[in-house]
Amino acid sequence: MEDLANFAIEHALSNGAKYAEARIQRDNGSAVMLKNGNPEVSSFVKKHGIGVRVLLNGAMSFASTNILDREHISEIVSEAISMAKSIGSKYRKEINFAHEKAVIDNWQVNPKEKVDSIDFDERFDILFEIEKATNSCCSDFKIPNRLFILEIEETEKLYVNSEGSRIRSKVPRNSFTYILTAFKSGKGTAQRINQKGESRGWEATKDWRLSEFMIDEAKTLGKILNEAKTFPAEKKIDILLGSEVVGIICHESCGHPFEADRIMGREAAEAGESFIDLEMKGQTIGSKVVTVVDDPTLPGSYGFYLYDDEGVKAGRRELIKNGEINSFLHNRQTASKLGVGSNGSARSEAYDKEPIIRMANTFMDPGDYKFEELLEEVSDGIFIKNFMEWNIDDKRFNQRYVGLEAYEIKNGKLGDMIRNPVLEITTPGLYKSVDAVGKDLSFNAAICGKGDPPQGVPVWTGGPSIRLRNLRLGGLSE
Repeated sequence: MEDLANFAIEHALSNGAKYAEARIQRDNGSAVMLKNGNPEVSSFVKKHGIGVRVLLNGAMSFASTNILDREHISEIVSEAISMAKSIGSKYRKEINFAHEKAVIDNWQVNPKEKVDSIDFDERFDILFEIEKATNSCCSDFKIPNRLFILEIEETEKLYVNSEGSRIRSKVPRNSFTYILTAFKSGKGTAQRINQKGESRGWEATKDWRLSEFMIDEAKTLGKILNEAKTFPAEKKIDILLGSEVVGIICHESCGHPFEADRIMGREAAEAGESFIDLEMKGQTIGSKVVTVVDDPTLPGSYGFYLYDDEGVKAGRRELIKNGEINSFLHNRQTASKLGVGSNGSARSEAYDKEPIIRMANTFMDPGDYKFEELLEEVSDGIFIKNFMEWNIDDKRFNQRYVGLEAYEIKNGKLGDMIRNPVLEITTPGLYKSVDAVGKDLSFNAAICGKGDPPQGVPVWTGGPSIRLRNLRLGGLSE
């Protein structure tokens, strides 16, 4: 494979490319699904090919093939060269890459149990156990819609560029996705959608103890239907947000608008714009206790990687630091425009997709407070543990979160369960309202979509519990 990657680079340079890179990637995966107790479509995913990107005449182009021989690689390199020449003759803005040190490395995640060591029968047995456990909780309510999906995959990459980088990697991943819709006559419905995911071997799925976990999830939905009362009226109160809500906030209202390509307009017609502009770096957007981080190097994380798909070493990126806009997510192209180094944010879904700026694991940095300490200073408030739905505008400025499991707070104590509290707020308004951050950091898995054609990559979203002061909260009508 390395001979073919080297051939692609040499062929591109000999045909005039200023820079060239080749990424050979193999993705092997499979999924099993159980819907309302019935096995649904099981799937295998096997993708293997090479993607080549070149810079020539100030233009960049990308081409790929799944036929790994010199003849077909020569064809796609020639296509990329031809496209770059055509674009370069018309495009007025020259594309350059920030200088990065060449890297030679070989890294991988070593599983205790290989993800493909568990066959389809065994995985379906696990899903049937989960189905049985979930239904065992429904004595006075129903869960008519139940969807459970177990997925495994392993990704191998070889990255080579004309500057001397040679990087090999192998990463296994597991995920469990579930959707539950609970119903009780006279009480309506409550729905839970969530995902677990890690970059580990099959041992990760074992550690999740899924049957026990889903019993707790089902019981909570029943409690919401049976006990939760509607929020009485729109008013200003203090709010505690749990890790799951904090995670989606950080991902959607910080991670996406801090992507440098989005700030510069590339995503506008595909996935929206950003309320951030490049001159806002250093401006205050939150309180001093707010630091939002994106870090691909968290061991076991769903978005784990040590080098991005441009061969740049990954590391911790503090997007908001002590309430100030601190840095953006960069690839080598946007970094060059700003005269900085890339921070390793270029990711690709597969061999046939170009690398674009992506998040990995985005979260709010933990603080010093125990959860009980966050509670005890609230005389009148609401604790929103997780969410039922969320919405945010194209610029990532105005947003709305509807709570699922939520509780009244009276004099520092959790009280009655509250049904569907609604927080509508701007991004700066939310971050500036945070006055205390907990130490109970945790994460949820997700697939983040971006690009055209769209790409989905694994990520973690997370944070600790946080406290916000004097915000207006409403509720959904029955």
